[in-house]
Amino acid sequence: MGNPLSYLGYDVGVFSRRRLRHPTIHRNAVAVLVCVTAFLIGCHQAPIEPITLTFLDPEWSHDSRERDASHEAVLADFTKETGIRVTHLPGPENASAQLGLTESLLKKGAATPDVYGIDVIWPGMLSEYLVDLKPYVLAEPQPNDPELIANYTVKGRLVAMPYHSNVGALHYRTDLLEKYGYREPPRTLDELEKMATRIQAGERANGQKDFWGYVWPGAAGEGLFCDALEWQVAEGGGHVVEADGEVSVNNPNTIRAWKRAARWIGTISPPAVLSYQEWDSSNAFWTSGRAAFQRGWESDYFIANPVLAYPFNDRAGMTSMPGAKGARVGTLGGLGLAVSRLSIHQTEAIALVRFLLKKEAELDHQRATSTAPKSPVRFEIPTILTAYIHQQETGGVAGARVVARPSTVTGDKYSAVSSAYVQTLHSVLERKVDVETAAASLQKQLSQIMASQ
Repeated sequence: MGNPLSYLGYDVGVFSRRRLRHPTIHRNAVAVLVCVTAFLIGCHQAPIEPITLTFLDPEWSHDSRERDASHEAVLADFTKETGIRVTHLPGPENASAQLGLTESLLKKGAATPDVYGIDVIWPGMLSEYLVDLKPYVLAEPQPNDPELIANYTVKGRLVAMPYHSNVGALHYRTDLLEKYGYREPPRTLDELEKMATRIQAGERANGQKDFWGYVWPGAAGEGLFCDALEWQVAEGGGHVVEADGEVSVNNPNTIRAWKRAARWIGTISPPAVLSYQEWDSSNAFWTSGRAAFQRGWESDYFIANPVLAYPFNDRAGMTSMPGAKGARVGTLGGLGLAVSRLSIHQTEAIALVRFLLKKEAELDHQRATSTAPKSPVRFEIPTILTAYIHQQETGGVAGARVVARPSTVTGDKYSAVSSAYVQTLHSVLERKVDVETAAASLQKQLSQIMASQ
């Protein structure tokens, strides 16, 4: 490129001729030469690479054939609008491995990923490693259900924003309700029991000896904890661990809820339900058609994209979980978006979160103004499914609100709390221990867990 000073009109010879006669000028000239040379060399270096964010997304499939192309399209729009690139990474396939990887990266001080998709039960475990998003998302659309934001708030810090949320819901056979003279699905657990008993008896009399009234995930795992939280809250028994850290299990309402569920085993629910994972109950309802009702999950996404391949999809409906004492609740599931405090690109990462939330809000608006799929039928759906509230067959009663698992208040003790609860309840459902003894023992056990350091 020649001497860089020539680009600014300097004569190099002038500096060399003046060197002997004017030492001070010589020193100043050398300084100018060094500065200008450095400036010009810097200008001709390779251009600075654009910022690249890393997004660890549990919803992003490992199998490229099953990936949702719309995810990549949204990230491409972000890059086009901001110039910031995004590396989109899949998380492990199961929840425990996803949590293990996320915890490992954050605790080891990894600067990337910058943005994490985190499960609804993780905020209390990961809060110290995540940015408080409250100052940056106040202008974003807020969910209607206050428990949704509260679930991601730890000690006043909003450590993630709700992104894709699921909620516990009841699936039912529309053809069988019509066949047995029911105009609407059950709103209460008493109604659910009566309908399930009658339909089950009728179908068995017609030759389906393995038909059952109600199926649900009853294996001793997180699925059962989600079921049981709905039963307990609906009966007025509390949230297992309350917001102030107090344990609420050993009370008449919880005992009544457990006794009711135990009564279902072998009557309207198969004994094998105590080994059912979520996919087992789904197969019994959606694939084989051997059940009238099923406790499952729903989200705006699944309503908009029904699995038409299921044999009984066109004969199915969904509604809020039945309640007791007037309460109808569905356990909250899904994930939120969080920004790592270790990221060196926090400002850009927050911009990505806001962009994704904006795109999701636009998609909800499109869903709300478009023609929804006709099946499954929607009746008094949970209030969280805002995009489809106006596209349902409604009986004039509000749908269920969400109830969050006590993961925020329990923090890193959540796994111990959940495990102790489901092991005790499972013993009750197996009739290995009486309900009153089990509830008293669990109350003491959970109190000890919460008191431990």
